[in-house]
Amino acid sequence: MSSPLPPKETLPRLIRRALATPRADVLVERAGDRWTPTSSQQLLDRVENLSCAIRDAGLASGDRVALIAHDCIDWIVCDFATFFAGCVVVPIFPTQALDQTDYILRHSEAKLLFIDRREALERLRAYSTALPPAIVFEGDGSDTLRAWEARGAQIRAAHPDLPRAYEPDDPDALAVLIYTSGTTGQPKGVMLSHDNIGFDAQSALMWAMEDLGKGSVVLSVLPFSHIFEHTIIYIYLLAGTRYYICHDPDELARDLREVRPEGMTSVPRIFDRVLAAVKTQAMKESRLRGNLVEWALETGRAYAHARTFGPPPSPGLRGRYALAKRLVLDKVRRRLGLDRLRYFTSGSAALHVDVAMTYLGLGLPIVQGYGLTETSPVITVNRPSDNRYGTVGKPIPGVEVRLADDGEILTRGRHVMLGYYRDPEATAEALEDGWLHTGDIGRLDDGYLSITDRKKEIFKTANGKFVVPARIESAIKRSPFIAQALVVGDGRPHPAALVCPNWELVRVQLALPPDAPPEELAARDDVREFISAQVRRQTEDLAEFEQIRRVIVIPREFSIENGELSPSMKVKRRVVEQHYAAEIERAYGVDLHQHAYV
Repeated sequence: MSSPLPPKETLPRLIRRALATPRADVLVERAGDRWTPTSSQQLLDRVENLSCAIRDAGLASGDRVALIAHDCIDWIVCDFATFFAGCVVVPIFPTQALDQTDYILRHSEAKLLFIDRREALERLRAYSTALPPAIVFEGDGSDTLRAWEARGAQIRAAHPDLPRAYEPDDPDALAVLIYTSGTTGQPKGVMLSHDNIGFDAQSALMWAMEDLGKGSVVLSVLPFSHIFEHTIIYIYLLAGTRYYICHDPDELARDLREVRPEGMTSVPRIFDRVLAAVKTQAMKESRLRGNLVEWALETGRAYAHARTFGPPPSPGLRGRYALAKRLVLDKVRRRLGLDRLRYFTSGSAALHVDVAMTYLGLGLPIVQGYGLTETSPVITVNRPSDNRYGTVGKPIPGVEVRLADDGEILTRGRHVMLGYYRDPEATAEALEDGWLHTGDIGRLDDGYLSITDRKKEIFKTANGKFVVPARIESAIKRSPFIAQALVVGDGRPHPAALVCPNWELVRVQLALPPDAPPEELAARDDVREFISAQVRRQTEDLAEFEQIRRVIVIPREFSIENGELSPSMKVKRRVVEQHYAAEIERAYGVDLHQHAYV
């Protein structure tokens, strides 16, 4: 018998309900070298104080409040306080390009801005001439978060019932105006209601995180500005976890060792980097150690693959796996701080099954899900107790999924956005009879959804073959020596790949000069030959028309600063192709009998 769907309620009511049971460490973050807890009552007091200050500043119900900050408890306080004040939060990535940040502030008509760093504010102020009043997290002046909370505390002390008077009553009212990554053109403002997010969080918790009990230790590393982690906040609060916050992905290794989480949400890019770091560190210690770790990880992957997909592991493989666990795998897991982890939850991008099997060989299951900003975001997710690798799971309760005639994934339910802000044409294109057109291509098997590609990213070669670039890129990035890859080939005789090596690991493997710049290394024949061989090895099991015939070694990774990545780390294909247009043309101009790279 299925559980009843959660009733509609506003986010302030959901937050109050989640914090109703007193807890001493509902949120925990690093302050200096110590982890500092915030209790449920402290969090609620701060939120109510700030909500009073927001309304005292002249903002009215429905006004937009922008929020630009790295992950921290202050971010959550500002987010919640905006809802409690009856206003709409506009989360903006702190890594967003200045022109797009300015566009979002103007387009959303933000009346107030919360920002974490004064340096970031001054940089934005020098670019934009239309900034709303700004409140900074750091410092002690009148324009700081501390001062606003103090003023709000005075107002609340004089009028204790005021915070509840400001709270919205309509669960279907706009709560979050979150802008898509804008991989082409300007970003679109996705309008999400209180019920969109509250329903999605509760339904996902009910379906996929049933074993995440009260007091479970979880670690947050993804940006709160991303809808995935934004909704995870409510999931973790409702579950009653001890919610640790990683301020910066560069601090993740240390935070993992100290927190030793039982649960964590992540994205494929982080999984890839953790594996690459493990292999790089082992190779730095010695070539023998590096080879041992590589053997152990490959053995673990083969064992997990056999256990998951069959046929069952042979006696020889079982013996090798037992040895790999004893010598390497169990030690790696402990050193990473993952000895207590029950499972990872992965979303936002495709996860290659080999990566998932490598982690499973380490004893670290990955539960994969799927969703969009426009769906609050969870549409489907696997359950830890019923995890079908290679899929993104089944729809969460209350969510409908079907496939259009061309394979596009459509979804309908309380998780679907209200529409795009001030863009009725885009809204009409995306929504039809309540069904959201996701733009993703997929297939359904026994209710489990698999994603095959983005509808607009499939291209056709000159030979008439349709190529799914994400499938090939995911295969290429199985190599620890490759950090990024992008496949091109629309209208060409065959696909080619732009590849940025994992320079730290390649330097060790090829004994390259430690001080040589990447631009110099990318031009070396031995580097090109080695990377080309890696690409061939990782793609040899693909169809002939998917084989990479040209590898373009590029010196640096795609970046947000150069406009090649969105703030949510999605590759802007058209931008990358423009930046490397000359290299691509030169690659296809090379005779087939010459080197398979440029």
